[in-house]
Amino acid sequence: MVFLVGGWVVAQAVQPPGYDPIRQTISALARSGLAHRWIMTTGLAGLGAAHVVTAAGLAALPSASRAVLATGGLATLAVAAFAQPHTGSSAVHIGFATLGFVVLAIWPATAARRGAGGPRRPAVAFAAAGVSLALLAWVGLTQSGGPLGLAERLLTFDQAFWPFVVVVALRRRRPLPG
Repeated sequence: MVFLVGGWVVAQAVQPPGYDPIRQTISALARSGLAHRWIMTTGLAGLGAAHVVTAAGLAALPSASRAVLATGGLATLAVAAFAQPHTGSSAVHIGFATLGFVVLAIWPATAARRGAGGPRRPAVAFAAAGVSLALLAWVGLTQSGGPLGLAERLLTFDQAFWPFVVVVALRRRRPLPG
């Protein structure tokens, strides 16, 4: 979350006048040719790496759930690596962004376990996935106009926050050694 939100806050602050965070995407902050594109690129890469590391460390989850989260992280790393061009768009960038959004939207449901409490309780996990899928649908609906930047920021924050919620819940159940 810190990489994502920190990246977009700092990257927005150094943009020349005219950038609209409500209408323009996070990826626009990392477009090829921008003077400070490294800021958002670092934010996206940090978020992707955090998802991969989190997936590796969540031994309490089924391996399929961990693989879904890691796939979302790898897709986010690819979004950082294959930036949007200075003008226009890139099918590769959009493809990896879409893959990441979709797998991270369903990830909470893959972590559900019957009899589990907290965020892994099926009703909670499926509701979290439902919220993420609804935000993803909103992103899709705003592609041809509207508050795309806002929709994308809410979606990405939601998708970065939920793994944190799961990690905290699992740590509360098992105290740290020592």
